[in-house]
Amino acid sequence: MGKNSSSLKSQFGIFGLGVMGKSLSRNFASKGVRLSMYNRHLAEVEENVASDFKSEFLVLADSQAFDNLAEFVDSLEQPRKILLMVKAGKTIDTILELLLPHLSKGDIIIDGGNSHYSDTERRIKKLQESQIHFLGCGISGGESGALNGPSLMPGGNSSAYKAVKDYLELIAAKDKRDKPCCTYIGSAGSGNFVKTIHNGIEYVEMQLLAEVYFIYKKAGKTPIETAEILDSWKTYVDSFLLEITVTILRTLENGESLLEKVLDKAGNKGTGNWSAISSTELGIPSTLISSSLYARYISTFKEMRTRLSNIYKKEKRAFPIDDTCLLEAYKLARIINHYQGFALLNEASEAMNYNLSLSELARIWTNGCIIRSELMESLVPILKINSNILESKEIISKIQKLKPSLSKTVSQSICSEIPIPCFSEAINFFNGITEQQLPANLIQAQRDCFGAHTYRRNDKNDGKSYHTKWGTKN
Repeated sequence: MGKNSSSLKSQFGIFGLGVMGKSLSRNFASKGVRLSMYNRHLAEVEENVASDFKSEFLVLADSQAFDNLAEFVDSLEQPRKILLMVKAGKTIDTILELLLPHLSKGDIIIDGGNSHYSDTERRIKKLQESQIHFLGCGISGGESGALNGPSLMPGGNSSAYKAVKDYLELIAAKDKRDKPCCTYIGSAGSGNFVKTIHNGIEYVEMQLLAEVYFIYKKAGKTPIETAEILDSWKTYVDSFLLEITVTILRTLENGESLLEKVLDKAGNKGTGNWSAISSTELGIPSTLISSSLYARYISTFKEMRTRLSNIYKKEKRAFPIDDTCLLEAYKLARIINHYQGFALLNEASEAMNYNLSLSELARIWTNGCIIRSELMESLVPILKINSNILESKEIISKIQKLKPSLSKTVSQSICSEIPIPCFSEAINFFNGITEQQLPANLIQAQRDCFGAHTYRRNDKNDGKSYHTKWGTKN
């Protein structure tokens, strides 16, 4: 299929019309952007996708639809601006090879998928050889966000960003001051890196809510009853994920809870794994991200879990549930999660020279994205003053009030044999990060004893390393 009869070149192109590509196309078109849309042609698999999509929605009447790559590229005004909405990985490299012969100096390609930041940096360097710009843009908000206003995290060449800035800000969600939830993140693969950590924070937020649901389930609450409790929490801890959790808990099928019919195996698409790997590479203890990731991994061992549950039968124990206590525990666990996420971003900013603005990241995450919440809004001014939110006077007072509830919730859950990995890790991490003297001196002595790795002394301020033949008595 060739281009439409429109004599005007399109201002923007979208390559790939999956769920997100379609929603973004409608978003752009609704804002008056002259749009070209492309989807590949695969006989009996993907045929006339672009033209059928255009016919389906009146808002796309002035857009151009293609399944011929050369004609799609030719339909765009120069410098061309093309947003790739396809699966991350090798597919991106294949598409770039196909696109390159049709592109011109100064054209801009934007990768809107969840690509690994190192792949983005490699592609930036590769396309620079042809004087083509490449941006990695994290997009959060799912199908609804893409249609109504996502949170956008573009990174790469700053001049290339300036050329597409107006278009991205046009479709982005708006914060409470009506500013776009879109900002230039930084150089190289910073946009994709920031989106990866966003997803790591998201993993924890989802797991914490799952643990709250499970505690109530073990206490004998029905999903509807739990929904009523969590709905009342919105006054204190409102968030997008809390809202959809209430909706899920209330959903019925044939008069029964649909949630209770969902197989308890959680999937993942890799960003949680990348977040955990990045934290270890940078030496930052993002322990809740790892705990939430491993919780998903454990869930996939359904058959083994079933066998082991029959072997190690658990006694039914009454859980003395306290709604206020659990709410306060949830509040503190979320603060620890956000602290760890922003600490990881701060370290990456310094190590990779991204020059990230943590406050600005929090701001663009106040609407459009999956982790938007009242807590995120409260962190915007805090992060302007201090990158370590645990040192904020406002946060300190909250933690001092909430800590007893988190400790109590975790101890009671453990005694009741309820797995709550993120809640328990939240209090373990906090107890560790606030302890002046840890038993790491023994770890270091062990390392020196078996491997002569040496150690430093706390009674000598000489900066020297020491080795001891352990077991001797002087």
